[in-house]
Amino acid sequence: MNGTGEDAVLGLPETGLAIIPRAGGTQRLPRLVGNQRLRNLYLLVKRLVAEMPCPWINFFAGLVNYCATAGEAGAKALEIARDINQKGPLAIRMAKRAIDGGAELDMASALALEEDCYEQLLHTKDRSEGLAAFAERRKPNYKGE
Repeated sequence: MNGTGEDAVLGLPETGLAIIPRAGGTQRLPRLVGNQRLRNLYLLVKRLVAEMPCPWINFFAGLVNYCATAGEAGAKALEIARDINQKGPLAIRMAKRAIDGGAELDMASALALEEDCYEQLLHTKDRSEGLAAFAERRKPNYKGE
């Protein structure tokens, strides 16, 4: 998850300095925002500034998942953490593994990784609890088992 404050200034100044970024800036960032958006950011946009509405920054750049008002970023992060914490922890772990691991693989290998992650969840107590809670229309009580 990526967040920003209303007063943030985001920029990619390298091409304006006749260089390109190092540390994976041309490799990791396109996997986050896509090649076309990254090209726009590097070739056209000098910086994304606070005056631009956060939905615009998110739509155009894909750099942030949420925007918080000044002084509220911590509270927003806790709200998001609470939402995630209500999900099955083993499923969260496997989702991260499938998403992050699959991004570097060809499609067939990525789908095989996804299937492996799914199968690891089939016989867990958390999965049984999730299905029971759904059927009984109650909140699940996950334990990471």
